[in-house]
Amino acid sequence: MGHRHPIFARVYTLLSRGAERAGMAEHRTELLAGLAGRVIEVGAGNGLNFAHYPAAVTEVVAVEPEPYLRARAIEAAARAPVPVRVLDGIAEQIPVTDASFDAGVTSLVLCSVSDQRAALAELFRVIEPGGELRFYEHVVAESERLSRVQRAVDAVWPMLAGGCHTARDTPRRITEAGFEITEIRRFDFGPPSPVRPHVIGRAGRPKMGLEGGDPAR
Repeated sequence: MGHRHPIFARVYTLLSRGAERAGMAEHRTELLAGLAGRVIEVGAGNGLNFAHYPAAVTEVVAVEPEPYLRARAIEAAARAPVPVRVLDGIAEQIPVTDASFDAGVTSLVLCSVSDQRAALAELFRVIEPGGELRFYEHVVAESERLSRVQRAVDAVWPMLAGGCHTARDTPRRITEAGFEITEIRRFDFGPPSPVRPHVIGRAGRPKMGLEGGDPAR
């Protein structure tokens, strides 16, 4: 699937304003609390996280492939309380060097990347050993009934929602990539729909991989 979703990008921008007022802004503050140093954010969308980065963050490099959303992110970067640089790029091929960031951030993006395993392997690559991944995502339900609905919905949902999938087991994929989840909160947010539950969490990038190598390699 391509990275141009002009109609969805504009609809998302409009809908996101209401979601922020309904509680998503507080979720972003929770997600980013305590971060410091250099941060890589993939799938930055229209830059709604930027206002919530704490002062100890010295630089955010934000990657966003969709042109309309990237333009909105550049506007948000100019208003951010910390330095933010917005790049054109995809999560599966992050255009930065190995182990060059103290932390990585994903926010409602791992549902829509074309290859979740590749995206997480890239985050493992660019986060330094001992760093961490912060994630805020909607994921597959623990309820078998709802998860069946999600799998059925995913036959059409990605075509309507900019590539978004509702039935991805993102926490499992994070651990498979080599990260160690240290904190996770699961909750419902918004009206009843297949796009739930949400999770906010933290995962460490081990200082050493298995037998001295990176487990994601």
